[in-house]
Amino acid sequence: MTKWLAAAALAIFLGFQYWKSHRPIRVDPPPPVVLRSLDASEDPLQKDLTAGPVFRFNSYKLTALAEFSVGALVLLAEHYSTGRESDLAPVDLALAWGPMTNPRVLERMTFSQSNRFYYWRYDGELPLPRRDIEIHSANMHLIPGSRELYRKMMDVKSGERVQILGYLVQVEAEDGWRWRSSLTREDTGGGACELVFVTELNRL
Repeated sequence: MTKWLAAAALAIFLGFQYWKSHRPIRVDPPPPVVLRSLDASEDPLQKDLTAGPVFRFNSYKLTALAEFSVGALVLLAEHYSTGRESDLAPVDLALAWGPMTNPRVLERMTFSQSNRFYYWRYDGELPLPRRDIEIHSANMHLIPGSRELYRKMMDVKSGERVQILGYLVQVEAEDGWRWRSSLTREDTGGGACELVFVTELNRL
């Protein structure tokens, strides 16, 4: 009986891994983003759109709110496989740029992710002013623009540096459910995360 349960658990695990690597991604792609790629020393770039492209991702309608470009150090990467949000954004990356990439700052801080939020703590005195930490790091929900991009984002590890181009979006489902990106790096707390439809992702 124990061997049978172990075999069944292995089959379920392998089946889930296969589904993850072949998950359905049907996209009516938006136009390419024209913003330049950045490195982690620079603040993210954003071009707000008053009438951005509207396109489909599987059964969802996506409205582009802004073009977006970020170069960053990956503090943490978290994968999600349950809940409606994971159908869209299976990966969250906690990202840092500018002064938050300084090793002497990072060695005095600890980071964690859960429930689609990112948290930071520190030992002793703050290594940077609190506001600098808040505006130079963020948790970003990533929607893959293709299966290739899905595989790339699933492989991203903490400690790597990445360049991401895409759109900050609002998502709408047929039953009225919505999920909307933050449009500023100045906010914190609920609703402060970026929801990024990724059109390009490079690991540096």
